Amino acid sequence: MKQTDWKIKTAVLLALTIFMAALWFALSELGMPASLSSTAISNWLGDHGIWGPVLLMTMMVIAVVVGPIPTLPISAASGLAFGMAGGTLIAATGALIGALIAFWTARLLGRDLACRYLEKNPLFTAESSQRLLFWIVFMTRLIPIFSFALISYASGVTAISAWRFALATFIGMLPMTVVFAGLGHTFELHPTLTVVAAGVILIAMAILPYYLNTHLVRWLGRRSD
Repeated sequence: MKQTDWKIKTAVLLALTIFMAALWFALSELGMPASLSSTAISNWLGDHGIWGPVLLMTMMVIAVVVGPIPTLPISAASGLAFGMAGGTLIAATGALIGALIAFWTARLLGRDLACRYLEKNPLFTAESSQRLLFWIVFMTRLIPIFSFALISYASGVTAISAWRFALATFIGMLPMTVVFAGLGHTFELHPTLTVVAAGVILIAMAILPYYLNTHLVRWLGRRSD
C-alpha cells in the first residue's frame, strides 16, 4: 500500500476518534445520566426540550459506532420521551446514521484489503449479487443476537452498495426498534401485558428470519434456473 494511502486512512481514523470523543464529551457536559436507565435518559431528554431528539440520536450514533452505550435503553427511552411512533423514528434515524458512519469507515479503511485477500469470495468481488447482499444485511438486522455495530463494519468491506445497505438496515431494524420503543412507552401503564406482548414479538422476530431465509433460498434458486 502506498504511503499516501496509509496517511489518508490514519487521518480518517483519527478524525473519527476525535469526533466520537467530542460527541461523548458534549453529552457528558450536558448532564447525560450515568445510570443509562430508560427512565433517567427519558427525563434528561425532556429537560432539553427541542434538543431532546438530537441528543437521543447522538447517543445512538455513539452506541453504534463505538459501543460504550447499550442501544436497548436508548430505544426504550425514545418511546418514553417521544411516544412509540416518534421515538421509533428518532431512534432508527440515529441508528442509521451510526451504521452509515461505521459502514463508510470500514469501506475506506478495509475494503481494499478485503478485495486483495478475499478476491475469490463472492461477497467481496465487484460481481457480487447486490440482491443477495441486501437480503443478508436485512435478515441480520431482524435477528437481535447479531451485533448491530459488527454488521455495519462488516458490510463496509463487502461489495454491497451504500444505498442498499442503508435501506436493508433501516427496514430490517424497524421491528425491533418498535418493540423496544413500545416497551419503554407503555411499561409503566401496563407492565405485565407489555412484557408478555414484547416477549411474543421478540420470539416472532427471532423465528421470522429463519422462515424468510428458507423461502428466500428457494426464491433465489428459482431465479437462477
